[in-house]
Amino acid sequence: MAAIKHNAQRVAVFIDTQNLYHSAKNLYRARVNFAGVLKESLAGRILVRAVAYVVTTESGEEKAFFDALTKIGIETKTKDLQIFYGGAKKADWDVGMAVDAVKLAPKLDAVVLATGDGDFVPLVEYLKNSGTQVEVIAFGKSSSQRLKESADDFIDMSIEPRKFLMGQTKNILSMAAGAMGAAPEPEMPADSEEGGEPKVVGAD
Repeated sequence: MAAIKHNAQRVAVFIDTQNLYHSAKNLYRARVNFAGVLKESLAGRILVRAVAYVVTTESGEEKAFFDALTKIGIETKTKDLQIFYGGAKKADWDVGMAVDAVKLAPKLDAVVLATGDGDFVPLVEYLKNSGTQVEVIAFGKSSSQRLKESADDFIDMSIEPRKFLMGQTKNILSMAAGAMGAAPEPEMPADSEEGGEPKVVGAD
């Protein structure tokens, strides 16, 4: 993969929030630091637009999450969780995210897709054939191999997960303590984390 990145490039970042959230939860028992994801995606370039695609629930607990994203310059697009007869649930933004990327691509030098979902391979190929550089950022351990190979550049967040996670250190210590038969340290509230960047996390 040979992606060219320079400061004058116009970039848009499209974030598959559900994909990153569940990857971080399943792999590291931690939450995503979306400020870190955005910073890595931009790499010092010009941000035209950053959009996070989120599924809402009836409880409305996501409001604080939306506010935190807005503070770091990420727009949110929401879709209600659909519950079908028999209890089946459906919630995805694949089509909406793809349509937005296609519509905005002519005004961009590079599109960054924050997802590991292989369903986006056709989108990557379409954008590349249209002359837009396509980069993907996600946790490599849970990402589609085809997606990684099709992008001009794949940024693997699994290489340095601490840059993109909240609470990872204490979770690793807890797992280690459990393996040794010791009592794990109690988990601290999210707002007690150290660091200067906004603390943006996915809703549990």
